[in-house]
Amino acid sequence: FFQEEIKQRQIMAVPSVFLNGEIFDQGRMTVEEILVKLDTGATARAAETIDAKDVFDMLIIGGGPAGASAAIYSARKGIRTGIVAQRFGGQVLDTLSIENFISMKETEGPKLVSALEQHVKSYDVDVMNLQRASAIIPGELIEIKLDSGASLKAKSVVIATGARWRELNVPGEQTYRNKGVAYCPHCDGPLFKGKPVAVVGGGNSGVEAAIDLAGMVSHVTVLEFDATLRADEVLQRKLRSLQNLTVITQAQTTEVIGDGVKVNGMRYTDRVSGQSKSLELEGIFVQIGLLPNTDWLKGTVALSSRGEIEIDAKGQTSIPGVFAAGDVTTVPYKQIIIAMGEGSKAALGAFDHLIRSPVSSTNEIKLAA
Repeated sequence: FFQEEIKQRQIMAVPSVFLNGEIFDQGRMTVEEILVKLDTGATARAAETIDAKDVFDMLIIGGGPAGASAAIYSARKGIRTGIVAQRFGGQVLDTLSIENFISMKETEGPKLVSALEQHVKSYDVDVMNLQRASAIIPGELIEIKLDSGASLKAKSVVIATGARWRELNVPGEQTYRNKGVAYCPHCDGPLFKGKPVAVVGGGNSGVEAAIDLAGMVSHVTVLEFDATLRADEVLQRKLRSLQNLTVITQAQTTEVIGDGVKVNGMRYTDRVSGQSKSLELEGIFVQIGLLPNTDWLKGTVALSSRGEIEIDAKGQTSIPGVFAAGDVTTVPYKQIIIAMGEGSKAALGAFDHLIRSPVSSTNEIKLAA
């Protein structure tokens, strides 16, 4: 609707927020996040409030589908429950169309997140938004340290910090991030209407992105590292039916190229011939999978070779009283509905741990009347 303004301001990622004519921030932001960024003292005040909170019976780290489910199951037990989340909803907020959530023929990510938040807040759950965990300290009472400098203590913890988009880690990627390099085709695809773009990744996410983009852009080039695409056959059939689309396999992305302002191409290596090749493009959509948000847990909780939290059948981690659920764990198939089930299971596992723990002055559970 505002193509002239997009051209004038050279906007290549949405949402884009401007303050006094200068870029203020990019990416989905709530009013709460904008106010915190404007109010420089808000973080310190929030940290002081958090530090003063009583011990939680169950503290959930993460506000995505797994974290929301864990909070609901915990609160329904009548115990003191809290959620610490950087942003409630997580990756689901950036998902446009959801067509495989059982009982709903179709919905959208923001709608599902809104319903989840309403459900969580219908119970007595202390939701602490805009907070990021930085460390976990095991003990009879488990301590969670936050980036703000505050800390919380709990008798049991469920980690549900999810995952983030995996990056290419090649020269030029960070330079042209939000200037042609994008990670959300649903969000930023319309900004590349009539322009040539590439999708890096031939799994389900990459092929779905390519199909979506093909209806808006002039041409889509899909680059896959392996010899064949890894997407479901039904998606590949749809991909092959499109006229403005090229698939290049055995391609290793090596560099993002730009003119200093925005992307104008990329380089890749043909893994068969070893030749370096280039493509002229105006947009690059990175769809090469997810990385679990576990950097803050290294050296504390047992992680797999992929950095996922190792859990048992009940969601228990290597630390007594600490459970985990969703995309951050070793559970296969990263799906919303699976994350919800895993969150519920982890909360039940944590509650079972609580009621079977020896009673002391620190771990006595106070059930609500």
